[in-house]
Amino acid sequence: MYNKIMEANHKRESNIKVAIFLNVLFTIIELIGGIWTNSLTIMSDALHDFGDSVTLTTAWIAEKTAQKKPDTRRTFGYQRISLFSALLSAIVLVTGSLFILSRAVPRLMNPEHVNVTGMALLAIIGITFNGIAVLRLKKGQDLNERVLTWHMLEDVLGWCVILTGSIIMFFWDNHLIDPIMTVGFTLFILWGVVKNLKETINIFLQGVPSHININHIRDSLLSYEGIKRIHDVHVWSLEGETDVFTGHIVVDDSLLKSPDETRRIIKNELNKHHIEHSTIELESEGFCSGIECND
Repeated sequence: MYNKIMEANHKRESNIKVAIFLNVLFTIIELIGGIWTNSLTIMSDALHDFGDSVTLTTAWIAEKTAQKKPDTRRTFGYQRISLFSALLSAIVLVTGSLFILSRAVPRLMNPEHVNVTGMALLAIIGITFNGIAVLRLKKGQDLNERVLTWHMLEDVLGWCVILTGSIIMFFWDNHLIDPIMTVGFTLFILWGVVKNLKETINIFLQGVPSHININHIRDSLLSYEGIKRIHDVHVWSLEGETDVFTGHIVVDDSLLKSPDETRRIIKNELNKHHIEHSTIELESEGFCSGIECND
């Protein structure tokens, strides 16, 4: 299992490095382009991308640290460090989005002229740069990559909005469209990042991951002949990808005669539910050692 985790970590690190390079490069392009076009959306996104670059760098450092082997102090390893990066990413994204809103709302009252041709050109470049980053990150399973994907997806959607707005303003000279679209896509991104932030907090609290239904696990295990009861079940995730199960399984005496085979059957069933690491305690019907025994 450790080799599998390490392979996934190396892939995540490579994806994040590409995203960092593209984000830093395009932040510089945006700063120049924002001054050239006088577009609030582009200037705000340049500032936001600068925050993304800082966050992406933090995520890359976290992914490298997560590759350290388990030791006597961190027996599960260091994968959970990526959660801190996911949390920081979400906070930066929310803060940046609120800043964009604070700048866009006043322009609803007092629109300013922008260079729509320059906006369209920058939008096409922005969609290309950030689209490459999304394609590299979108297959990621852990929360870190998912939150970072939202960072990149925000920019892709933002540039699509800018491109659409610049085309409309080219034919209809109404520069109120710029702040209206800015407010719209920023609220959409806030909705997406809040969902990821909620799941990040859930994993910090060792809650059951959203992609796992603990009742389905119970039902599937109890469907096996000889398994009588399940108690003291705990399911959590290290970083949103590596899921852990512990539980006491009450079985009849026939299954206790071959405990290794019984555990193998149970572990195979748990693998179907995306649980790669499990600790199983087999018990006879007349014995109970868990906390729930007194319930």
